Amino acid sequence: MTTPFIGRSRELGELNRRYQSQKAEFMILYGRRRVGKTRLITHWMEMAKPRAFFWIAAPTSSVDQLRSFSQAVFRFESQSQPPADMSYGDWPTAFEALARLAEKERLAVIVDEFTYLLEAEPAVSAYLQHAWDHSLSKSNLFLILSGSHLGMMHRQVLSYQAPLYGRSTANLLLQPLPFGVTHSFYPNYSADERVAVYAMLGGVPAYWERFASERNLTQNIRSEFLNYSASLHDEPRLLLADFLRDPHNYISIFRAIANGARTPKEIAGFSGLEEKHIPQYLSVLTETGFITRRVPVTKPPTSRLGRHFIADPFLRFYYRFLARRQSQLALGVEEQALEEIKRHLLDFIGTYTWEELCQEWLLRATGHVHLPFLPDQVGSAWTRKAQVDVVGINSMEKTLILGECKWSPKAMGRDVLDGLVQKTAEFVPSEGRWRVYYLGFARGGWLREAQSYAKTFEKTNVQGENWTAIGLSILDLSQVDQDLRDWSESKDNGGEIVF
Repeated sequence: MTTPFIGRSRELGELNRRYQSQKAEFMILYGRRRVGKTRLITHWMEMAKPRAFFWIAAPTSSVDQLRSFSQAVFRFESQSQPPADMSYGDWPTAFEALARLAEKERLAVIVDEFTYLLEAEPAVSAYLQHAWDHSLSKSNLFLILSGSHLGMMHRQVLSYQAPLYGRSTANLLLQPLPFGVTHSFYPNYSADERVAVYAMLGGVPAYWERFASERNLTQNIRSEFLNYSASLHDEPRLLLADFLRDPHNYISIFRAIANGARTPKEIAGFSGLEEKHIPQYLSVLTETGFITRRVPVTKPPTSRLGRHFIADPFLRFYYRFLARRQSQLALGVEEQALEEIKRHLLDFIGTYTWEELCQEWLLRATGHVHLPFLPDQVGSAWTRKAQVDVVGINSMEKTLILGECKWSPKAMGRDVLDGLVQKTAEFVPSEGRWRVYYLGFARGGWLREAQSYAKTFEKTNVQGENWTAIGLSILDLSQVDQDLRDWSESKDNGGEIVF
Protein backbone atom coordinates (compact mmCIF):
# COMPACT_ATOMS: atom_id res chain seq x y z
CA MET A 1 0.00 0.00 0.00
CA THR A 2 1.35 3.43 -0.95
CA THR A 3 1.87 5.70 2.03
CA PRO A 4 0.22 9.13 1.92
CA PHE A 5 2.22 12.08 0.67
CA ILE A 6 3.00 14.38 3.59
CA GLY A 7 4.20 17.99 3.63
CA ARG A 8 6.28 19.67 0.92
CA SER A 9 3.62 22.27 0.09
CA ARG A 10 6.32 24.91 -0.40
CA GLU A 11 8.20 22.75 -2.89
CA LEU A 12 5.02 21.77 -4.73
CA GLY A 13 4.15 25.44 -5.01
CA GLU A 14 7.59 26.21 -6.42
CA LEU A 15 7.26 23.47 -9.04
CA ASN A 16 3.87 24.88 -10.05
CA ARG A 17 5.23 28.40 -10.27
CA ARG A 18 8.15 27.35 -12.45
CA TYR A 19 5.95 25.29 -14.73
CA GLN A 20 3.50 28.16 -15.16
CA SER A 21 6.28 30.61 -15.93
CA GLN A 22 6.32 32.31 -19.31
CA LYS A 23 9.99 31.51 -19.92
CA ALA A 24 12.32 28.53 -19.99
CA GLU A 25 13.11 27.27 -16.50
CA PHE A 26 15.92 25.02 -15.31
CA MET A 27 15.77 23.56 -11.79
CA ILE A 28 18.42 21.51 -10.01
CA LEU A 29 16.71 19.29 -7.42
CA TYR A 30 19.14 17.56 -5.10
CA GLY A 31 19.33 16.08 -1.63
CA ARG A 32 20.52 13.10 0.33
CA ARG A 33 19.52 9.58 -0.61
CA ARG A 34 15.92 8.59 0.40
CA VAL A 35 14.82 12.14 1.21
CA GLY A 36 11.91 11.97 -1.28
CA LYS A 37 13.00 13.72 -4.47
CA THR A 38 11.38 11.24 -6.87
CA ARG A 39 8.25 11.06 -4.71
CA LEU A 40 8.00 14.86 -4.75
CA ILE A 41 8.21 14.99 -8.54
CA THR A 42 5.77 12.13 -9.18
CA HIS A 43 3.28 13.57 -6.67
CA TRP A 44 3.50 16.97 -8.37
CA MET A 45 2.85 15.30 -11.72
CA GLU A 46 -0.18 13.49 -10.27
CA MET A 47 -1.62 16.66 -8.75
CA ALA A 48 -0.75 19.32 -11.36
CA LYS A 49 -1.02 17.03 -14.40
CA PRO A 50 1.53 18.97 -16.46
CA ARG A 51 2.57 17.98 -19.94
CA ALA A 52 5.63 16.10 -18.76
CA PHE A 53 8.41 13.86 -19.99
CA PHE A 54 9.87 11.79 -17.14
CA TRP A 55 12.98 9.66 -17.50
CA ILE A 56 15.07 7.88 -14.85
CA ALA A 57 18.73 7.20 -15.59
CA ALA A 58 20.03 3.77 -14.65
CA PRO A 59 23.48 2.56 -13.53
CA THR A 60 24.47 1.24 -16.95
CA SER A 61 26.69 2.19 -19.89
CA SER A 62 26.50 5.45 -21.80
CA VAL A 63 25.28 3.62 -24.91
CA ASP A 64 22.46 1.97 -22.96
CA GLN A 65 21.51 5.28 -21.35
CA LEU A 66 21.40 7.12 -24.67
CA ARG A 67 19.29 4.33 -26.22
CA SER A 68 16.87 4.35 -23.27
CA PHE A 69 16.55 8.15 -23.36
CA SER A 70 16.13 8.21 -27.14
CA GLN A 71 13.38 5.62 -27.09
CA ALA A 72 11.58 7.45 -24.26
CA VAL A 73 11.63 10.64 -26.34
CA PHE A 74 10.35 8.69 -29.39
CA ARG A 75 7.47 7.17 -27.38
CA PHE A 76 6.52 10.56 -25.96
CA GLU A 77 6.55 12.26 -29.35
CA SER A 78 4.92 9.57 -31.49
CA GLN A 79 2.85 7.73 -28.88
CA SER A 80 4.14 4.49 -30.39
CA GLN A 81 6.75 1.87 -29.59
CA PRO A 82 10.17 2.50 -31.17
CA PRO A 83 12.31 -0.22 -32.79
CA ALA A 84 14.40 -2.11 -30.23
CA ASP A 85 17.66 -0.70 -31.57
CA MET A 86 16.44 2.86 -32.11
CA SER A 87 18.79 5.51 -30.70
CA TYR A 88 19.94 9.02 -31.54
CA GLY A 89 23.53 9.25 -32.70
CA ASP A 90 24.70 11.25 -29.69
CA TRP A 91 23.49 13.27 -26.69
CA PRO A 92 23.49 16.66 -28.46
CA THR A 93 21.04 15.23 -31.00
CA ALA A 94 18.87 13.84 -28.22
CA PHE A 95 18.76 17.22 -26.50
CA GLU A 96 17.82 18.93 -29.75
CA ALA A 97 14.84 16.54 -29.96
CA LEU A 98 13.72 17.80 -26.56
CA ALA A 99 13.90 21.39 -27.78
CA ARG A 100 11.59 20.53 -30.67
CA LEU A 101 9.06 18.98 -28.26
CA ALA A 102 8.93 22.25 -26.34
CA GLU A 103 8.81 24.67 -29.28
CA LYS A 104 5.12 25.53 -29.09
CA GLU A 105 3.68 23.96 -25.94
CA ARG A 106 4.91 24.00 -22.35
CA LEU A 107 6.82 20.84 -21.46
CA ALA A 108 8.27 19.68 -18.17
CA VAL A 109 11.28 17.43 -18.68
CA ILE A 110 12.45 15.54 -15.61
CA VAL A 111 15.74 13.64 -15.69
CA ASP A 112 15.88 11.69 -12.44
CA GLU A 113 19.03 10.08 -11.00
CA PHE A 114 21.08 12.39 -13.20
CA THR A 115 24.27 11.33 -11.42
CA TYR A 116 24.02 7.85 -12.98
CA LEU A 117 24.18 9.56 -16.34
CA LEU A 118 27.17 11.64 -15.23
CA GLU A 119 29.00 8.51 -14.05
CA ALA A 120 28.56 6.82 -17.43
CA GLU A 121 29.06 9.91 -19.59
CA PRO A 122 30.84 12.77 -17.73
CA ALA A 123 30.70 14.97 -20.85
CA VAL A 124 26.89 15.00 -20.77
CA SER A 125 26.86 18.12 -18.60
CA ALA A 126 28.88 19.97 -21.27
CA TYR A 127 26.52 18.71 -23.98
CA LEU A 128 23.55 19.87 -21.95
CA GLN A 129 25.15 23.23 -21.28
CA HIS A 130 25.63 23.77 -25.01
CA ALA A 131 22.07 22.68 -25.74
CA TRP A 132 20.69 24.99 -23.04
CA ASP A 133 22.64 27.98 -24.30
CA HIS A 134 21.67 27.49 -27.96
CA SER A 135 18.18 26.01 -28.02
CA LEU A 136 16.64 24.76 -24.75
CA SER A 137 16.71 28.17 -23.05
CA LYS A 138 14.80 29.62 -26.02
CA SER A 139 12.10 26.95 -25.91
CA ASN A 140 9.01 26.54 -23.74
CA LEU A 141 10.78 24.08 -21.45
CA PHE A 142 10.80 23.45 -17.71
CA LEU A 143 13.85 21.23 -17.17
CA ILE A 144 14.47 19.44 -13.86
CA LEU A 145 17.67 17.54 -13.11
CA SER A 146 17.44 15.45 -9.95
CA GLY A 147 20.23 13.58 -8.21
CA SER A 148 21.17 11.96 -4.90
CA HIS A 149 24.95 11.62 -5.22
CA LEU A 150 25.61 14.92 -3.47
CA GLY A 151 29.35 14.92 -4.07
CA MET A 152 28.90 14.51 -7.81
CA MET A 153 26.03 17.01 -7.96
CA HIS A 154 28.23 19.61 -6.30
CA ARG A 155 31.31 18.92 -8.42
CA GLN A 156 29.72 18.51 -11.84
CA VAL A 157 26.52 20.56 -11.64
CA LEU A 158 26.63 23.18 -8.89
CA SER A 159 30.28 24.15 -8.52
CA TYR A 160 31.80 27.20 -10.19
CA GLN A 161 33.94 24.97 -12.43
CA ALA A 162 30.99 22.85 -13.63
CA PRO A 163 29.77 23.38 -17.23
CA LEU A 164 26.20 23.89 -16.02
CA TYR A 165 27.14 26.51 -13.43
CA GLY A 166 24.95 29.59 -13.75
CA ARG A 167 22.46 27.99 -16.13
CA SER A 168 19.84 26.90 -13.60
CA THR A 169 17.08 29.32 -12.66
CA ALA A 170 16.44 27.57 -9.32
CA ASN A 171 18.39 25.16 -7.11
CA LEU A 172 16.32 23.26 -4.61
CA LEU A 173 18.05 21.34 -1.82
CA LEU A 174 15.38 19.00 -0.49
CA GLN A 175 15.74 18.75 3.26
CA PRO A 176 14.44 15.99 5.54
CA LEU A 177 10.90 16.50 6.80
CA PRO A 178 10.53 18.43 10.07
CA PHE A 179 9.47 16.74 13.30
CA GLY A 180 6.16 18.62 13.22
CA VAL A 181 4.72 16.36 10.51
CA THR A 182 5.44 13.09 12.36
CA HIS A 183 1.92 13.17 13.83
CA SER A 184 0.49 12.63 10.33
CA PHE A 185 2.70 9.61 9.74
CA TYR A 186 2.38 8.09 13.22
CA PRO A 187 -1.13 8.99 14.40
CA ASN A 188 -1.10 6.19 17.01
CA TYR A 189 2.17 7.26 18.62
CA SER A 190 2.40 9.61 21.59
CA ALA A 191 4.56 12.73 21.35
CA ASP A 192 7.45 11.18 23.29
CA GLU A 193 7.35 8.08 21.06
CA ARG A 194 7.49 10.27 17.96
CA VAL A 195 10.47 12.12 19.40
CA ALA A 196 12.16 8.72 19.87
CA VAL A 197 11.40 7.81 16.25
CA TYR A 198 12.84 11.13 15.09
CA ALA A 199 15.96 10.53 17.21
CA MET A 200 16.52 7.25 15.35
CA LEU A 201 15.40 8.07 11.82
CA GLY A 202 15.49 11.84 11.46
CA GLY A 203 13.14 13.28 8.87
CA VAL A 204 13.82 10.87 6.00
CA PRO A 205 10.45 9.69 4.59
CA ALA A 206 11.79 6.38 3.24
CA TYR A 207 12.99 5.45 6.72
CA TRP A 208 9.64 6.38 8.24
CA GLU A 209 8.00 3.92 5.86
CA ARG A 210 10.13 1.16 7.38
CA PHE A 211 8.75 1.93 10.87
CA ALA A 212 5.15 0.72 10.55
CA SER A 213 2.73 2.88 12.52
CA GLU A 214 0.66 -0.14 13.53
CA ARG A 215 3.66 -1.67 15.36
CA ASN A 216 4.80 -0.33 18.71
CA LEU A 217 8.23 1.25 19.09
CA THR A 218 9.98 -1.85 20.43
CA GLN A 219 8.56 -3.99 17.62
CA ASN A 220 9.83 -1.51 15.05
CA ILE A 221 13.29 -1.44 16.63
CA ARG A 222 13.44 -5.24 16.58
CA SER A 223 12.19 -5.48 13.00
CA GLU A 224 14.19 -2.68 11.37
CA PHE A 225 17.33 -2.27 13.50
CA LEU A 226 17.98 -5.56 15.27
CA ASN A 227 17.03 -7.76 12.32
CA TYR A 228 20.32 -8.08 10.47
CA SER A 229 18.61 -8.58 7.11
CA ALA A 230 16.69 -5.28 7.35
CA SER A 231 17.57 -2.83 4.59
CA LEU A 232 18.40 0.00 7.02
CA HIS A 233 21.70 -1.72 7.84
CA ASP A 234 22.92 -0.96 4.31
CA GLU A 235 22.12 2.74 4.52
CA PRO A 236 25.28 4.07 6.27
CA ARG A 237 27.49 2.41 3.65
CA LEU A 238 25.34 3.71 0.79
CA LEU A 239 25.21 7.23 2.19
CA LEU A 240 28.96 7.44 2.64
CA ALA A 241 29.59 5.88 -0.78
CA ASP A 242 28.05 8.98 -2.35
CA PHE A 243 31.12 10.90 -1.19
CA LEU A 244 33.96 8.59 -0.18
CA ARG A 245 35.91 5.99 -2.14
CA ASP A 246 37.53 4.48 0.97
CA PRO A 247 35.34 5.12 4.00
CA HIS A 248 37.24 3.07 6.63
CA ASN A 249 39.00 5.90 8.48
CA TYR A 250 35.91 8.07 8.18
CA ILE A 251 33.79 5.37 9.81
CA SER A 252 36.26 5.38 12.73
CA ILE A 253 35.63 9.09 13.12
CA PHE A 254 31.86 8.59 13.05
CA ARG A 255 32.20 6.02 15.83
CA ALA A 256 34.40 8.33 17.88
CA ILE A 257 32.01 11.27 17.64
CA ALA A 258 28.99 9.04 18.31
CA ASN A 259 30.67 8.00 21.56
CA GLY A 260 31.29 11.54 22.78
CA ALA A 261 34.59 12.60 21.19
CA ARG A 262 34.24 16.24 20.13
CA THR A 263 37.70 17.66 19.40
CA PRO A 264 40.43 16.41 17.02
CA LYS A 265 42.47 15.29 20.01
CA GLU A 266 39.58 13.32 21.52
CA ILE A 267 38.67 11.82 18.12
CA ALA A 268 42.27 10.72 17.56
CA GLY A 269 42.40 9.14 21.00
CA PHE A 270 39.21 7.13 20.43
CA SER A 271 39.81 6.15 16.81
CA GLY A 272 43.54 5.42 16.95
CA LEU A 273 44.15 7.67 13.93
CA GLU A 274 47.00 10.17 13.94
CA GLU A 275 45.82 13.51 15.24
CA LYS A 276 47.53 15.44 12.44
CA HIS A 277 45.25 13.75 9.88
CA ILE A 278 41.98 14.33 11.76
CA PRO A 279 41.32 17.92 10.53
CA GLN A 280 41.43 16.80 6.89
CA TYR A 281 39.06 13.91 7.55
CA LEU A 282 36.72 16.24 9.43
CA SER A 283 36.84 18.76 6.59
CA VAL A 284 35.68 16.13 4.11
CA LEU A 285 32.91 14.90 6.40
CA THR A 286 31.76 18.47 7.06
CA GLU A 287 31.36 18.98 3.30
CA THR A 288 29.01 15.98 3.20
CA GLY A 289 26.72 17.62 5.75
CA PHE A 290 26.72 14.52 7.94
CA ILE A 291 29.23 16.04 10.40
CA THR A 292 29.03 19.60 11.65
CA ARG A 293 31.38 21.78 13.63
CA ARG A 294 29.49 23.91 16.11
CA VAL A 295 30.73 26.83 18.13
CA PRO A 296 28.88 28.66 20.90
CA VAL A 297 26.52 31.10 19.20
CA THR A 298 27.84 33.82 21.50
CA LYS A 299 31.34 33.33 20.03
CA PRO A 300 32.85 33.95 16.54
CA PRO A 301 33.12 31.02 14.09
CA THR A 302 36.87 30.84 14.71
CA SER A 303 36.37 30.10 18.41
CA ARG A 304 38.67 27.41 19.81
CA LEU A 305 35.66 26.05 21.70
CA GLY A 306 34.37 24.40 18.50
CA ARG A 307 33.04 20.86 18.82
CA HIS A 308 32.12 18.24 16.22
CA PHE A 309 28.77 16.46 16.10
CA ILE A 310 27.02 13.99 13.83
CA ALA A 311 24.32 16.13 12.26
CA ASP A 312 22.33 13.30 10.67
CA PRO A 313 20.06 11.66 13.29
CA PHE A 314 20.03 8.26 11.58
CA LEU A 315 23.83 8.03 11.36
CA ARG A 316 24.14 9.35 14.90
CA PHE A 317 21.87 6.58 16.22
CA TYR A 318 23.44 3.87 14.06
CA TYR A 319 27.03 4.59 15.09
CA ARG A 320 26.09 5.00 18.75
CA PHE A 321 24.01 1.84 19.19
CA LEU A 322 24.38 -0.53 16.23
CA ALA A 323 27.67 -0.24 14.35
CA ARG A 324 29.77 -2.19 16.85
CA ARG A 325 27.12 -4.88 17.25
CA GLN A 326 26.88 -6.02 13.65
CA SER A 327 28.53 -9.39 14.38
CA GLN A 328 26.06 -10.07 17.20
CA LEU A 329 23.10 -9.09 15.06
CA ALA A 330 24.33 -11.30 12.22
CA LEU A 331 24.18 -14.24 14.64
CA GLY A 332 20.70 -13.29 15.80
CA VAL A 333 21.83 -12.00 19.22
CA GLU A 334 19.45 -9.07 19.66
CA GLU A 335 18.78 -8.71 23.38
CA GLN A 336 22.05 -7.03 24.34
CA ALA A 337 21.56 -4.35 21.71
CA LEU A 338 17.93 -3.86 22.70
CA GLU A 339 18.83 -3.53 26.37
CA GLU A 340 21.50 -0.94 25.58
CA ILE A 341 19.04 1.08 23.52
CA LYS A 342 16.48 0.95 26.33
CA ARG A 343 19.08 1.88 28.93
CA HIS A 344 20.64 4.82 27.10
CA LEU A 345 17.92 6.15 24.79
CA LEU A 346 16.64 8.59 27.42
CA ASP A 347 20.02 10.31 27.72
CA PHE A 348 20.60 10.06 23.97
CA ILE A 349 17.37 11.91 23.18
CA GLY A 350 17.95 14.47 25.91
CA THR A 351 21.47 15.22 24.74
CA TYR A 352 20.66 15.56 21.05
CA THR A 353 17.11 15.39 19.70
CA TRP A 354 15.24 17.23 22.45
CA GLU A 355 17.74 20.08 22.41
CA GLU A 356 17.51 20.31 18.62
CA LEU A 357 13.71 20.36 18.71
CA CYS A 358 13.75 23.11 21.34
CA GLN A 359 16.17 25.09 19.20
CA GLU A 360 13.83 24.57 16.25
CA TRP A 361 10.95 25.82 18.41
CA LEU A 362 12.84 29.06 19.05
CA LEU A 363 13.71 29.44 15.36
CA ARG A 364 10.11 28.92 14.28
CA ALA A 365 8.56 30.93 17.11
CA THR A 366 9.15 34.17 15.24
CA GLY A 367 5.75 35.50 14.16
CA HIS A 368 3.82 32.81 16.02
CA VAL A 369 4.24 33.46 19.74
CA HIS A 370 5.07 36.56 21.70
CA LEU A 371 8.75 36.79 22.53
CA PRO A 372 10.17 40.12 23.68
CA PHE A 373 12.81 40.07 20.95
CA LEU A 374 13.82 38.03 17.93
CA PRO A 375 17.18 36.29 17.68
CA ASP A 376 19.12 36.24 14.42
CA GLN A 377 21.18 33.21 15.50
CA VAL A 378 20.01 30.14 17.40
CA GLY A 379 22.03 27.24 18.74
CA SER A 380 23.68 26.35 22.02
CA ALA A 381 26.58 27.79 23.98
CA TRP A 382 29.22 26.55 26.36
CA THR A 383 32.29 27.68 28.23
CA ARG A 384 34.76 25.67 30.25
CA LYS A 385 32.50 26.16 33.27
CA ALA A 386 28.91 25.88 32.00
CA GLN A 387 26.62 25.01 29.10
CA VAL A 388 23.23 26.28 27.92
CA ASP A 389 21.12 24.06 25.65
CA VAL A 390 19.21 26.72 23.72
CA VAL A 391 20.61 30.16 22.98
CA GLY A 392 19.25 32.87 20.73
CA ILE A 393 21.24 36.04 20.21
CA ASN A 394 20.78 39.33 18.39
CA SER A 395 24.11 41.12 18.56
CA MET A 396 22.83 44.33 16.97
CA GLU A 397 20.04 44.76 19.50
CA LYS A 398 22.05 43.32 22.41
CA THR A 399 19.40 40.75 23.29
CA LEU A 400 19.92 37.18 24.48
CA ILE A 401 17.60 34.21 25.03
CA LEU A 402 18.82 31.36 27.25
CA GLY A 403 16.95 28.07 27.48
CA GLU A 404 17.26 24.86 29.51
CA CYS A 405 16.02 21.50 28.16
CA LYS A 406 15.09 18.50 30.30
CA TRP A 407 13.99 15.15 28.83
CA SER A 408 13.10 13.45 32.11
CA PRO A 409 9.48 12.19 32.25
CA LYS A 410 9.25 13.79 35.71
CA ALA A 411 8.04 17.36 36.23
CA MET A 412 10.85 19.84 36.87
CA GLY A 413 11.11 22.21 39.81
CA ARG A 414 12.21 25.78 40.31
CA ASP A 415 15.82 24.73 40.91
CA VAL A 416 16.24 24.06 37.17
CA LEU A 417 15.21 27.62 36.37
CA ASP A 418 17.34 29.08 39.15
CA GLY A 419 20.32 27.18 37.77
CA LEU A 420 19.70 28.61 34.31
CA VAL A 421 19.57 32.18 35.60
CA GLN A 422 22.75 31.65 37.60
CA LYS A 423 24.64 30.78 34.40
CA THR A 424 23.80 34.10 32.72
CA ALA A 425 27.06 35.93 33.44
CA GLU A 426 29.01 33.14 31.69
CA PHE A 427 27.24 33.81 28.39
CA VAL A 428 26.47 37.52 28.19
CA PRO A 429 29.05 39.17 25.89
CA SER A 430 31.26 41.68 27.66
CA GLU A 431 30.54 44.65 25.39
CA GLY A 432 27.33 46.66 25.74
CA ARG A 433 24.26 46.44 27.93
CA TRP A 434 22.16 43.29 27.31
CA ARG A 435 18.58 42.22 27.90
CA VAL A 436 18.06 38.54 28.70
CA TYR A 437 15.00 36.32 28.41
CA TYR A 438 14.74 32.74 29.65
CA LEU A 439 12.99 29.62 28.35
CA GLY A 440 12.44 26.34 30.14
CA PHE A 441 11.62 23.18 28.15
CA ALA A 442 10.64 20.07 30.11
CA ARG A 443 9.21 16.88 28.66
CA GLY A 444 7.31 16.10 31.87
CA GLY A 445 6.19 19.66 32.56
CA TRP A 446 6.81 21.83 35.59
CA LEU A 447 5.93 21.63 39.26
CA ARG A 448 3.65 24.28 40.73
CA GLU A 449 6.56 26.12 42.36
CA ALA A 450 8.24 26.49 38.97
CA GLN A 451 5.01 27.70 37.37
CA SER A 452 4.57 30.32 40.08
CA TYR A 453 8.18 31.43 39.69
CA ALA A 454 7.74 31.86 35.94
CA LYS A 455 4.59 33.94 36.39
CA THR A 456 6.21 36.36 38.84
CA PHE A 457 9.70 36.38 37.38
CA GLU A 458 9.43 39.84 35.82
CA LYS A 459 9.01 41.33 39.29
CA THR A 460 12.21 39.80 40.70
CA ASN A 461 14.51 42.44 39.17
CA VAL A 462 17.28 40.00 38.31
CA GLN A 463 20.32 41.67 36.76
CA GLY A 464 24.07 41.52 36.48
CA GLU A 465 26.97 43.80 35.73
CA ASN A 466 25.92 44.51 32.13
CA TRP A 467 22.60 42.70 31.74
CA THR A 468 19.01 42.78 32.89
CA ALA A 469 16.57 39.85 32.92
CA ILE A 470 13.18 40.77 31.50
CA GLY A 471 11.13 37.55 31.55
CA LEU A 472 10.77 33.78 31.65
CA SER A 473 8.53 31.28 29.87
CA ILE A 474 8.20 27.53 30.45
CA LEU A 475 6.92 24.83 28.10
CA ASP A 476 6.32 21.10 28.21
CA LEU A 477 6.51 18.47 25.48
CA SER A 478 2.84 18.69 24.58
CA GLN A 479 3.15 22.44 23.92
CA VAL A 480 6.36 22.10 21.89
CA ASP A 481 4.83 19.22 19.92
CA GLN A 482 1.65 21.14 19.15
CA ASP A 483 3.53 24.30 18.18
CA LEU A 484 5.93 22.50 15.86
CA ARG A 485 3.00 20.65 14.36
CA ASP A 486 1.08 23.86 13.69
CA TRP A 487 4.10 25.78 12.45
CA SER A 488 5.34 23.00 10.19
CA GLU A 489 1.94 22.88 8.50
CA SER A 490 1.78 26.64 8.04
CA LYS A 491 5.37 27.18 6.87
CA ASP A 492 6.35 23.70 5.65
CA ASN A 493 10.03 24.57 5.37
CA GLY A 494 11.12 21.19 4.04
CA GLY A 495 13.50 22.52 1.42
CA GLU A 496 15.94 25.29 0.70
CA ILE A 497 15.31 27.16 -2.52
CA VAL A 498 18.19 29.21 -3.92
CA PHE A 499 17.70 31.49 -6.92
